[in-house]
Amino acid sequence: MNKVFPQGENDYAAAGPKAYPGGEGAQACITLTNRTGFLCHDQRSCIPASGVCDGVRTCTHGEDEDESLCRDVPQSLPRFLVAHCGDPASWIYSDQKCDGTNNCGDCSDELSPVTVCPPCGPGWWHCPSTFFKYCDCIPRRLYRDHIQHCSDWSEEYACPGP
Repeated sequence: MNKVFPQGENDYAAAGPKAYPGGEGAQACITLTNRTGFLCHDQRSCIPASGVCDGVRTCTHGEDEDESLCRDVPQSLPRFLVAHCGDPASWIYSDQKCDGTNNCGDCSDELSPVTVCPPCGPGWWHCPSTFFKYCDCIPRRLYRDHIQHCSDWSEEYACPGP
């Protein structure tokens, strides 16, 4: 079951006739993976925010690729689909915030003061800082894989934990 959010402090679209510039009635929902989504016109299909204007018609009627929505991305997208990075000229889709991956290139989508994310979840290892594509958490599957991911090698040399 998808959750549709009323208009409020978080700039989520209303479940109703409220239209957004370029988004003509676009509505926010929560995907099954608990991420921000785009509610298709059938009012049942909730696609990830990053699935909008990606060149693939995911909604049954293709409204996720409508010209009015995709003509001037990100300005033409409803605000609930866009998240800004530390560099104001950079942006990502809102479902890419707090996903553990450095989507902005400066980790501003994962770390404060730009973004406040929950601490590393059970499937993640906390690092003081990481190399490559992660920020301060790496997937636990990379723990003790004989490859440095944390700047201090903590994921390779720490005592085994839960």
